[in-house]
Amino acid sequence: MMASKYVASSGWRSECEYSWWFRNQPSCSKSNSAFVTFRLCSGQSSDVEGGKVAATNNHGRKFHKDLTSLPKPLTVADLSVTPNDSSKVRISFKGILGSFSEDAALKAYPNCETVPCDEFEDAFKAVELWLAEKAVLPIENSSGGSIHRNYDLLLRHRLHIVGEVQLPINLCLLALPGVRMEQLKRVLSHPQALALSDVFLSKLAVPRENLDDAARAAQYVASNGLRDAAVVASSRAGEVYGLNVLAEKIQDDSENITRFLVLARDPIIPRTDKPFKTSIVFTLEEGPGVLFKALAVFALRDINLTKIESRPQRKRPLRVVDDSNTGAAKYFDYLFYIDFEASMAEPRAQNALGHLQVWFLILIMHILALAVPVDF
Repeated sequence: MMASKYVASSGWRSECEYSWWFRNQPSCSKSNSAFVTFRLCSGQSSDVEGGKVAATNNHGRKFHKDLTSLPKPLTVADLSVTPNDSSKVRISFKGILGSFSEDAALKAYPNCETVPCDEFEDAFKAVELWLAEKAVLPIENSSGGSIHRNYDLLLRHRLHIVGEVQLPINLCLLALPGVRMEQLKRVLSHPQALALSDVFLSKLAVPRENLDDAARAAQYVASNGLRDAAVVASSRAGEVYGLNVLAEKIQDDSENITRFLVLARDPIIPRTDKPFKTSIVFTLEEGPGVLFKALAVFALRDINLTKIESRPQRKRPLRVVDDSNTGAAKYFDYLFYIDFEASMAEPRAQNALGHLQVWFLILIMHILALAVPVDF
């Protein structure tokens, strides 16, 4: 039988705790299975370049926004192992002060100190190198779908998923104080934010410009004093960079929600005191009905599946299969992502994954540990 690594999760409280379960993992030399745990948090962060911004508000008073005092995001070059003497829990995230990722971190842990990072991978590395205790990263949006980049990073890095944050996305049109809607000549934001507010922006009928972050667009307009430009971002980004809200809730779908994961170095122990959700990713050998049979191991134990998704494997995208009628053929080799409502502390969940391993030729089995209370 092929060695399969099981990592399962279950259990976090209202602050989003997770746990993973490892079975037949090579590092477990004394036992065939072991429980490992992890934990969650949230925080705050920022990055800014530029100097003071001067503008006039609606009452004619002049205000100054000192952007130089805001911290810059971490890059790979900044990631050196440095002791952290701060008593606050530090949370890494991709983006700058005022980003939605920081909003998610603050929602989970309002008193945390946030660590802004340039890229998703930098946020992972910040935790691995002890520059932060947790990382908060988006994994899925109700309109835009899954963020596969972060699924890849979950498999590449050794951090544990310890929580989940569901953040309602309220997109606002922001501009410098005193700027009116009819003065606008362009709108700046992240491509997805612009796409999510397409109906409103189409009526506004001005050109759209893409930046890599909605909050960074707000920073750019503020630091350069652009009075012909508006930004699609959160209201808090407007507060951070001294911009006024010209319109709010401009997104096409009023109930737009982004799901964020919280990652940590250490896992937590699975529990059974309330309903939980676990997420796994695996591959299967080619064959008629193999996926159907694999999913049946959950149905047979009355385990509800809440998400099923497939994605081609990046390292081995094609698989050669011999067909008696047509000869050899090449097919995409897929990873299957599944979320199910059960804790890995429950025998039915353990038996389901054991059944999956014993009866199906699984090439990869990795549980991403999306254990969240069902009533969260």
